[in-house]
Amino acid sequence: MAAPGAASSRIVRFAAEDWPPFISHSLPADGMSGAMVSAVFERLGYTVRYEYFPWKRAMQFGLASPRYAGFLAVWRTPEREKLCHFSVAVGNTQGVLAYLKEDGVPGATLAELGKLRIGTVAGYSNGEQFDGMVARGELKTEEGLNDATNLKKLFIKRYRVIVIERHVLQHLLMGRNFSKAERERIAIIDTVFKERPVHVCFQRTADGAVQQKRFNEAARDIDTARLERDYWKRLDQSLATAPPNP
Repeated sequence: MAAPGAASSRIVRFAAEDWPPFISHSLPADGMSGAMVSAVFERLGYTVRYEYFPWKRAMQFGLASPRYAGFLAVWRTPEREKLCHFSVAVGNTQGVLAYLKEDGVPGATLAELGKLRIGTVAGYSNGEQFDGMVARGELKTEEGLNDATNLKKLFIKRYRVIVIERHVLQHLLMGRNFSKAERERIAIIDTVFKERPVHVCFQRTADGAVQQKRFNEAARDIDTARLERDYWKRLDQSLATAPPNP
């Protein structure tokens, strides 16, 4: 990261997949994680620009393109440690298993889901336990393009259950693409996955290491927990007061 000086050096760019409510061009401040990252860089004298791509392209561009400092928002895994210099947390997520109420509870543990088709998103990590069971053939998964597509497939019973982040599910169901009747068909199991932070993946280069260090140092001066709580509160209020779908 160059020192702030000329106007061009005051802009830092990140690749991202549109993943509301964490990072999205359709939300204020580019989502909760976007707001947090921008607040940190503002202290460093930079304006952040987020450019959006499908997940796999966002990873490719964020990791390799000189246009970007990295990409977000990313779960931290042992495999990704080899690819990224991870920032401090820029948000927290809670994975759930979503299913249709009319079909009954699919199972209380991952082991009980072994014979069911589970919808996941291509390129996403769902934790060491889940990913390990998939790798060993103990879970049957089918990768979809994104969470919205998987949710639609759940409604038409292409999947028996899907893995999805709690806030993402809430945001999708409150949107225009799903009706009140559909929202009322959904139930979740929230005891399988632990809460997981998401991070900025800075490129694993010497420059990326410097950027990560400066970012993490600047983040210490920001009450990120409060920023996150305030953002969720505003978003929940916005969703609660949004007009219902016809």
